[in-house]
Amino acid sequence: MDETYFDKLLSFTIPARHSRGRAVRLGPVLETIASAHDYPPAVQHLLAEALAIAALVGGLIKDQGSQLTMQAQAKGGPVSLLVADYRDGALRGYIEHDAEALADVGANPTLQSLFGEGYLAITFDLAATKQRYQGIVPLEGRSLAEAFERYFAQSEQVPTIIRVGVRFEGEKAVAGGLLLQHLAEGEEGRERLHVKLDHPEWEHVAVLGGSIRHDELVDPAISMEALVWRLFHEEEEVRTQSGSTLTRGCRCSVAHFEDVIARFPQEEQAEMRNEAGKIVADCAFCAKGFELSI
Repeated sequence: MDETYFDKLLSFTIPARHSRGRAVRLGPVLETIASAHDYPPAVQHLLAEALAIAALVGGLIKDQGSQLTMQAQAKGGPVSLLVADYRDGALRGYIEHDAEALADVGANPTLQSLFGEGYLAITFDLAATKQRYQGIVPLEGRSLAEAFERYFAQSEQVPTIIRVGVRFEGEKAVAGGLLLQHLAEGEEGRERLHVKLDHPEWEHVAVLGGSIRHDELVDPAISMEALVWRLFHEEEEVRTQSGSTLTRGCRCSVAHFEDVIARFPQEEQAEMRNEAGKIVADCAFCAKGFELSI
């Protein structure tokens, strides 16, 4: 697999249409994150979609040190928890699921059959202002991408389309994604009034962006610049800018866990110790155990 076009984020704007976008394609980073757990195919696919979306939406944040976190919690389905986040190009994620219940949902499960009833919480932690913003939407629709589109429409009143393609072939994995947004009037030098949900400029961009095929999103022979050009080559100008190089971003370490555990009372620390008198902390993201010295 040629890694030239993988694990990269591309930013672009279409000035005449007052629109912006992000494109992403994950390869080795996705394989590394997914390999930490022995996930069945349906859960692998769900995690890949979540990581691609986390990169697309997280890539909208300009401040270094800021973080996007998505957390889906549900009951009534085989998947009870999904967590993924993005910070400065670093991605991580994991999923809690019931393997036996998952066997009953088939090869191509819907979002509802995976989660049952639940919600998706989307949190932005902004480093520059130390502020936190959170929006919550139901886990409804055909995909996580649709749930995110609903979040942008309801919580931020920003017309948005998100498309994600995923392909697993043995241990090889690819996830590609495209995000398009109509800029609020007031952004990029526009007079601040309000976001128009039915503006002809946006309708044009949405139709073109919505025509992207899944096989194009995951095709390793097509660069992201070429993908954007295919869609919008008739526009008078498309400005592109290379974004982050993406990495696996698990931030676990012995020092981190020791700092966290040290905050617990001695009585509670004693209950955490195993038969050998050691405290072993498990990281849900990378599935590693860390023996602490406290």
